[in-house]
Amino acid sequence: METIEKNEDLLSLTLATVSYSNHVERKLKRKRNDSVTTALGTSGKDYEGKIIRLLHERRRMLSSKQKGKASVQDGSGLHLIHLLLVSATLINEKNASSAVDNLTELYRYVSVKGDSGERVAAYFADGLTARLLTPKSPFYSMVMSKPTARDEFLAFTHLYKVSPFYQFSHFTANQAILEAFEREQGINNWSLHVIDFDISHGFQWPSLIQSLSEKASEADRSVSFRITGIGKTLEELTDTENRLVSFCKGFQNIVFEFHGLVRGSKIVNLQRRDSETVAVNLVFYLSSLTDIVNISETLSNVHLLKPSILILAEREGSRNNCGVLSNYIDALHYHAAMFDSLDDCLPLESVERVSIEKNHLGREIKEAVGGDEVVKCSRFEMLETWKGRMESHGFKGMELSSKVNIQAKLLLKMGSHYHRGFEGECGGGGGFTVYERDNGRAVSLGWQDRILVTVSSWCCSSY
Repeated sequence: METIEKNEDLLSLTLATVSYSNHVERKLKRKRNDSVTTALGTSGKDYEGKIIRLLHERRRMLSSKQKGKASVQDGSGLHLIHLLLVSATLINEKNASSAVDNLTELYRYVSVKGDSGERVAAYFADGLTARLLTPKSPFYSMVMSKPTARDEFLAFTHLYKVSPFYQFSHFTANQAILEAFEREQGINNWSLHVIDFDISHGFQWPSLIQSLSEKASEADRSVSFRITGIGKTLEELTDTENRLVSFCKGFQNIVFEFHGLVRGSKIVNLQRRDSETVAVNLVFYLSSLTDIVNISETLSNVHLLKPSILILAEREGSRNNCGVLSNYIDALHYHAAMFDSLDDCLPLESVERVSIEKNHLGREIKEAVGGDEVVKCSRFEMLETWKGRMESHGFKGMELSSKVNIQAKLLLKMGSHYHRGFEGECGGGGGFTVYERDNGRAVSLGWQDRILVTVSSWCCSSY
């Protein structure tokens, strides 16, 4: 893997040189109307000066090799939360000038070399800063700069390897799908069709392919396995197809098909073939829609397919209302837990950890905060909320087998985490724990006392 320069590893933005900062200041003065007029409609020399100071303070934070001042103050975590919530409230109230003052102060206290709270606050500060700039402003694109496809893929790969977050979701889903396939072996002609609404590089499916091959070997026959995968771009779909086709070449008893669809295109060829088992995979998909109408339409369309099993996996929140402050507090707590869990998996100076925070988790924070009026309500919802939504669309929960829970706990015990402090009462490694919920119809992964993700399986009530 390429060596990443130390300064480039600090965060996802590159305003790290003084000369470039001076260039920023000159551009601000030349393009006041385009760049300093904010999304909230504020402009003027005083505001221009505040924006310049804000960007300078942000540059200093990015280039600093030291922890933030807040790390040596009592109650610093509460101070960071206070500054973030006040800034978010001021932006929501269209008070851009005061919001800039608060964010400028906040950048003096956050640090990408600090603890999990300081690192998370840095990304939230970037998202809020972007809200003060017009999308056409060159400074908006600097703050909200996106990683290259390669860097994003590497960050996802690093997180997949070192943290149980995605593996827990994928392996749990695959075990439930495999058991649904086994239940219908007498009628499905050994055919399985998975409809994956967010294929996301296809990392979920090699373990299922291997399990299907083992079942086929035991019965001395072959399995027909096709995936309809929906992805963000054609390039992602092509890479995913090549990756899975190449993997399947090692299993002579798997007849594999892949059909890719770019998200937003017309969904076709989803009808059930004669006798096949159909599994719908909604892993981290529904919450990405953010619009309750789109979620409802998706569930209604899925119900028409009458799948043998539907897998739902979503990040879970601790609140169930859409207030501005409660959403930010919940999002802060959730992401702080994710960043904190990384410290259990990788040392602070790890290049892989920096990549994960810079190009994956941090990007998620900035897109959630910087692109919307408030943090989207559907991103962090309770299991009970999703349960009510599923039942109202004609689905009923299915009890997960003991194998699912045993596998989830075994995954944590086998994980190669950086630090293994203890094993929780519910099973796990380090600070991770597994919880059985909803009378065995759902299973959750938690970090210490915070639930991160919940997986459940469903079928049609009338099917």
